[in-house]
Amino acid sequence: MAKKTWIEKRDCDKSYKIKTIDKKFADIPEGSKMFIPTPRIIDDYIKHIPFGKSTELSTMRNDLATDYQADKTCPVTTGIFLRIVSEASYEELKSGKGIEEVTPFWRIVNPKSKLANKLECGAEFINKQRGNEVI
Repeated sequence: MAKKTWIEKRDCDKSYKIKTIDKKFADIPEGSKMFIPTPRIIDDYIKHIPFGKSTELSTMRNDLATDYQADKTCPVTTGIFLRIVSEASYEELKSGKGIEEVTPFWRIVNPKSKLANKLECGAEFINKQRGNEVI
C-alpha cells in the first residue's frame, strides 16, 4: 500500500475527543479534561491567524481547550498534527498552489523550534515567510 501523503493525513476523517486523564500528563494535572484535536481542527485554527501575526503553540492549545470546553489541549497530538498541517501546506506549495492558498503554518511554527528543523521546508522558509509578512 502506498504511503499516505501529508495532505491525505491532514484531510483524514477523524473526530476529536475529550478525555478525563487519570494521572498527570505533561503540563496537565490529574483529573483534567484533555482535548485531543484533529489535523483539520489545527488547520482551521491556523487559517484564522491574521496576516503579519504569529501565535505561540501554547496560545493555540489554550484557545482550543476553551473552544471545546476542556481544561487543556493534548501537547503530543497537537505537535504531531501541527507537523502534518505544516508538511501538507508545503506539499501544496510544491504542487503549484500559491502562498495565499495554503495554510500559513509559518505563523505558528517557531523557526527556533525542534519542529521547524524537522519540516521539509526548514526554518529558513519559516523565517522568509515571516519576513514577507512584516507590515
